[in-house]
Amino acid sequence: MNTLKVRPLDDITVVALEHAIAAPFCTRQLADLGARVIKIERPVVGDFARGYDQRVKGMSSHFTWTNRSKESLTLDLKHKEAMNALLKLLETADVFVQNLAPGATARMGLSADDLKKLNPKLIICDISGYGSFGPYRDKKAYDLLIQSEAGFLSVTGTKDSPAKAGCSIADIAAGMYAYTNILSALLLRERTGQGSHIDVSMLEALSEWMGFPLYYSYDNAEPPARSGASHATIYPYGPFPVANGATVILGLQNEREWVVFCEKVLLTPSLALDDRFNSNTKRHESRELLNSIIDDCFKNLCISEVEARLDTAKIANARMNNMKDVWDHPQLGARHRWKYIGTPVGDIPALLPPGINSDYTYRMDPIPSVGQHTKNILTKLGFSESLIAQMKSSGAI
Repeated sequence: MNTLKVRPLDDITVVALEHAIAAPFCTRQLADLGARVIKIERPVVGDFARGYDQRVKGMSSHFTWTNRSKESLTLDLKHKEAMNALLKLLETADVFVQNLAPGATARMGLSADDLKKLNPKLIICDISGYGSFGPYRDKKAYDLLIQSEAGFLSVTGTKDSPAKAGCSIADIAAGMYAYTNILSALLLRERTGQGSHIDVSMLEALSEWMGFPLYYSYDNAEPPARSGASHATIYPYGPFPVANGATVILGLQNEREWVVFCEKVLLTPSLALDDRFNSNTKRHESRELLNSIIDDCFKNLCISEVEARLDTAKIANARMNNMKDVWDHPQLGARHRWKYIGTPVGDIPALLPPGINSDYTYRMDPIPSVGQHTKNILTKLGFSESLIAQMKSSGAI
């Protein structure tokens, strides 16, 4: 593998007025590709996501995940000198990302129109819950609320109880679309010489991911039923208990696999021709009966025995891993996906970004402490030591 340090976004500067997850996840991925990301934080306390928990040697799990390879600059933008510092940065920056409340940056003189006058090549990305206009613009938009508004909760969980995703899926979706839109805008700028204004909403990002259930219920058709970890329309597909309290996940996709499943896994070839189960529609309609047949077969088999049968039959399967299992996953280990990064409390493991490129390695630099780079950044902007000291004493940084 070529280990040259040239990365796609080397020499790109990103200024981020960000907090929580969506924007920090976006900008961390830009940093992964080599961008210099200057994270604007509140003096003393920083991004409030730093205080979500203390699970990583005293640091927040969310913050640890989304903020490596960044520089921390503390600015209280109510102070004139702090706003001047931000504007100086933006004069020469390539990208500005913000996820403050809708309208907040405009009230501060940082609207897209204001910034285009300051720097016509600047790419401006606004991330919000519902977008920059429309009747929901000013509604608060936490991840769970967007999961609800986008219909995610209506199709996730069990018949009796809806369930949210176990991670911040709406924030992640918005962060991913902000990231890809910024990459597209950088390519467009190569052609036009001009920056772009990008407006990303969490609702639109997660609604895009709801494409299957939306079309499944097209024209007022019945939506897919909530079916826990099982598939709403394909059976058998989902979790099945085995001996010793373990669980195996398996999935059948077609009639050929159903025949092989009966022969090599259930060891009951005649079941494949049973009129109650000889199509996916019939198996779905008779899933309770078929479930009891599968349970009877698996209840005295350990998970390794079930996996061996499924692998022999070439039936897709997986273990229901917990978080410790993922930390220790043999496939992640074999592919060398864990690297150590620095933090204010010592080195910790971090998962490399998905995708292995033969021509560059990802940037995996430390997580900053609050304001760690403030003095250095302001000095390079031309602020004198006395002014920096004055800003410190006044609470501007």
